[in-house]
Order: sequence, then structure tokens, then C-alpha cells
Amino acid sequence: MLKYAFTFCLYTCSLFAWGQDAKFWHWKDLEKEGVHGVSLFKAQQLLIESKLKPTPIVIAILDGGIDTNHHQIRPLLWNNPKEIPGNQIDDDKNGYIDDIHGWNFLGNATGQNVDKASDEKSRIYHRYKNEFKQEELDSVNWDAKKKSTYTSWRQAAAEIVFTEEDADNLAFIKMAKNAVVKMGFILIREMEDSNFTAEKLETYQPIGKITADTKISYLRTLQALGIDRMNGHQSIVDDLNEYIAGKEKAAISLETPPEDIRKLIIKDRYEDLKDQYYGNNNITGPNAKHGTHVAGLAAGIIDTIFTKSNFNNPIKLMGVRVVPDGDEYDKDIALGIRYAVNNGAKIINMSFGKSFSPEQAWVDSAIRYAASKDVLIIHSAGNESYDLNNKTVYPSPYSSSFNNKAINMITVGASSDPIIAESLLTDFSNYGNQIVDLFSPGNKIYSSLPNQTYGFTNGTSMSAPILSHIAAIVRAYFPKLSAIEVKAILLQSCWKPEDENSIFPIPQKDQSKKLKELSAEGGIINAALCIQNAIKFQSNKNKK
Repeated sequence: MLKYAFTFCLYTCSLFAWGQDAKFWHWKDLEKEGVHGVSLFKAQQLLIESKLKPTPIVIAILDGGIDTNHHQIRPLLWNNPKEIPGNQIDDDKNGYIDDIHGWNFLGNATGQNVDKASDEKSRIYHRYKNEFKQEELDSVNWDAKKKSTYTSWRQAAAEIVFTEEDADNLAFIKMAKNAVVKMGFILIREMEDSNFTAEKLETYQPIGKITADTKISYLRTLQALGIDRMNGHQSIVDDLNEYIAGKEKAAISLETPPEDIRKLIIKDRYEDLKDQYYGNNNITGPNAKHGTHVAGLAAGIIDTIFTKSNFNNPIKLMGVRVVPDGDEYDKDIALGIRYAVNNGAKIINMSFGKSFSPEQAWVDSAIRYAASKDVLIIHSAGNESYDLNNKTVYPSPYSSSFNNKAINMITVGASSDPIIAESLLTDFSNYGNQIVDLFSPGNKIYSSLPNQTYGFTNGTSMSAPILSHIAAIVRAYFPKLSAIEVKAILLQSCWKPEDENSIFPIPQKDQSKKLKELSAEGGIINAALCIQNAIKFQSNKNKK
């Protein structure tokens, strides 16, 4: 399952000695601050000096939900100008009642919402099990579509197997989780902090010997699990429980069909793309952790205290809830893209992915519809260390249905910095210079979380909205540029090593790579370069 999983990673370098500045390293500048951020503040200063006036720009966040009450996100929410809030009438006649800030395709009209869903391979395996699990199959008269479906089913059947190694790993995680809970109880009783972090525990001086021994064991357990030392205890337990629940489902997935939660709650005719007016206007949903973090990055939140700035932030956020805890459904993604396009979004951020896409053609068509309406799509590459030159994840810029590559889509991988992970590269990001276009910071990224909180997460899910923010300010301050022109500017505005043959180690792996081997542009997005290049491009365009 790809989805938008948070990656666990242990940091042992000088990040924490860097202090509070580390929280927003991803916006910083290499020349000024010595870290491979995206030079956002330099870009903002260039725009201030240019005296250009921005046009409001809408970024659609296709994700698992956004905390609309977060004090830094709420002022930036897109408001549907044609809809009257709370009157239970479809004022703008777009088929979606009271879609004030966006739409939730994972719910129903009574207010119920899908929280968890199975992985796509389980859905495919059981959907076609009776048809294809035969001793003898006569494929002579199969058309191309059925042959493709069979190939996908065979791949799903091969991957759905739960091995003895998987069972051993699950048993270890269960044992470790139980130990974390027990040790946490002892530490909480003395520290009087139910959500302490490993960072706080390291500096805590225990009173008794039992607590002192527990402290050492707790920290060693987290290190063995590779869990980030900035995560709170309760968050760690929740994540471990979620991981265990997912693996337990995987253990029985071969024999037991996944629960059709969509049929129970959404009740649409899934096989009919024209049956599209379902859901509700709750864009937060049951779990908005991931989407809220993504939204904060797309909005360009640079601190937690509303520091006054001369920079005019023109961004509005549209929430489109399409990703459950589990693999997303192709229909929701396709309709979510079309909803965003039809309601004025000019940038669509998609921080999710999966290895199987049975209705890929629906999504491919929606992406190309977005292209026809001048909308740029930013998609995260994924967190499995896959070489995407050889392994397909979805949504993909390449379409077997259209037999071409989407011209309005950028696929972004995750970069880091030596001050954070001893390398410019991460050990989790997918790569491949035929699919991944460029890199953007994705390691130890600080942003908004639900309930007025903030925190660090890792993943290409974070890289994408950082790029979406940069794309949005370019489109806002240079509104005459098309989506394709903005894409071209982004691709040519990367920091690159002086020697393109320079190699960089991949953390926790015994190998090093050139950036050109990992992405088409071989570099990390730089916002200041984007603005400089946009100014030049616009000037040249005006002369013609």
C-alpha cells in the first residue's frame, strides 16, 4: 500500500542543535542559511521589490481531510462565492449541496464518513477471484481490456500473500507496542506528561531506579523501531496500533474479502462514473492529520505565530476529501480532480498513490481534462524507494489509455539536507528520471496538524505541497502564464550541484547516486530561481 504513509526515521545529526530554526528549514536558503531549502523568503523579497500585485489563486488539496478550524488555515480557506452556507440548497447548481470550502467524496448525505478502506490489491483480488482462479482458463477470445485485468489480478494475487517473515515482523511490532505502552505508563506517572517526546525524555532526570531503567529501555525501543524522537508518546502508540491493524487485515486478506465500506456508507454505483453526485461537505472527515499537514505547506505557513510580513499571500485552499485510511478509490480521485477544476482551482496537490489502479482510465481522463482547463497538477512520487522507471505507481503521468504523458503534471520526489540526515537524499523517496521530474524537501518537515497543533512528518507527501505553494505564487503574481508555462519555469528553476556527476549517499543504504539518475532535472526546486525565471519569461513574452 503506497497511499501517503508517514515514514519513520531516526535522526542523529546536528538538526536539533540548530534549535527552533530547524522547524522550517525547508523554506530557507542555501547561500544565506547553509541548508538546501527552497529559498522561499528570497523569492518573497523579489516579489515585494517587483511591486507586482497578485491575483488570488486556489490550490485544491486532494487528501484525507483538512482541519478547517485550525487558526492558520481557516483564514485561507476557499469560499464558494455562489453557495449560501447552511441553507441545504445547491445554490450554484453544481450537484453538491453547501460545498462552501470544497467537497467530501467519502461520505453520504446523512453525515456519515468513510474512515478506513482496504488496499486496492485486496479489492482487485476478490473482485475477480471467481472469474480468474480456475485450473484452466481459455483466454483465446479475450479482448485487450480483459487481458489487462487478468494481468493486474495475477499481480495482486502474488502480492497479497502474507509470508512467514511478515508474520514474524507483525509479532515483533505487537510485542514492541505492548512494551512501549507499559513503559509509557511508568514514565507518564512520574513525568506527568501523557504525550512526552523522546527528545524531552532524553533530558529528563528520573527520580527512581525503575524510571531510570525504563527511560533507557524506552529510548532503545524507539531507536530499534526507527521512530522519530519528536513524536509524542500517544501519537507513537496510535501509529503502531494503526500499523498493526493494517497488517492484521493483510494477514487474512487472501481468504477474507475486504468489507465493502463504500457500499455501506457512500452507496453510489461505483462502476458508473456518471453517478457522481454523492458525498457531503465535511472536508475534515474522521482523520485530518495528513491533509492538515499538507494544507499548511501548500499555504506557505512559515511560523506558528502569524509573524507580520510585507508579502501578500494570495493563496486560497480548497478541500477535496478523496483519500481514506487505506487505498483511495479511482472514481473519487477522478471526480475530485474534475470538481477542483470546475470550481476554479488552478493548482491541484495530490499527495497519495498506490500500486494498482483498476479504473486508471477515469483518472487519466480527469488529468487531461485539467490540462484542457489550464490546471497544473503536482503529485508526490511515493515513499517506497521504488525505481519508477521500472515500477508503476498511480496516478501516473503516463497513460496506457491515451498512450501519452500528461503535459500538466509534475511528479516530485523528496530531498533532505546533510544537517538533517547526513545526505541530500532520503532513504524512502521513490525515484526514476523518466517519471520523477525534480526534488523538493520531504524530510523532517514541520507544518500544521489538527487541534491547533504542529509537528514534523516525512515523505514525498510533504515535498508535493511545498512545490504546489511555489507554483501557486508564480501563477498568482504572473497570471498571464499558462499551467504549461509555469511547469516549464518550475522545471528549469532547480538548484543543481556544480558537477552533475557528483554522487550523494542514500542514508541507511550502501549506495550513492547522481541526482540526474534519480530525477529528470537532477535538482531541488528553488523558489527564488522560479521568480527570477518567471520575470524573464514574462518580459520576453511581452516583447513578442
